[in-house]
Amino acid sequence: MPVDFPAWDRVYAFFRRWRKQGLAGELHDRLRGRVRTAEGRDREPSAGIIDSQSVKAAASVPAVSRGYDGGKKINGRRRHVITDSLGLLLMVWVTAANVTDRQAATAMLPVLRTRFRKTLVWAGGGYTGRLVTWAKEKLQLTLQIVKRSDDMTGSVVLPRRWVVERSPGWLMRSRRLVRDFEALPASSEAFIYFSASMLMARRLARTTAVSRPLSSPRQARPTLAA
Repeated sequence: MPVDFPAWDRVYAFFRRWRKQGLAGELHDRLRGRVRTAEGRDREPSAGIIDSQSVKAAASVPAVSRGYDGGKKINGRRRHVITDSLGLLLMVWVTAANVTDRQAATAMLPVLRTRFRKTLVWAGGGYTGRLVTWAKEKLQLTLQIVKRSDDMTGSVVLPRRWVVERSPGWLMRSRRLVRDFEALPASSEAFIYFSASMLMARRLARTTAVSRPLSSPRQARPTLAA
């Protein structure tokens, strides 16, 4: 712990309280609304993008909440995320890595539909199959699959999917999230919300600094054209 922090057990007691009361997610959601407003969007999104990221688990992660992702060859956990069109988190669910995209989507999409009333979600090829029909019939939600064509080779930017694919990359800037260290998946989710909140706070701070009028002509500085 940093030297100016209280004893670790007191810090953890506050974190545990915030996690149980959902305060990390509430802080995140309020910041997301402010970022969307600053970008000229409605506070509540009308569409989303779903994807997942498998990460290795540390020795502190118990066997009951970890698994093996055969596709990525990773023993650990999987972060299932749904973002808006700006790449901001709407939902996150941390599971064992052997929980498939379709299994997670079956649990997440009904909650998403209730919370945001959205009717369109873009997804990758891992969400194809009966899930598309199920979402349409049971949730009145369109799950639109964005797939790579057979002639694509190497890294290709796909419409809509690149938005959610970059969001896990943003999270990996936080050293705590490079690997899953948490005994409880709920703690992992809380740290993901904290990381995303820091990114949005910096984004809002830059927007405020740009929009703030200069108090003196001497403060003006030349800038390069975009």
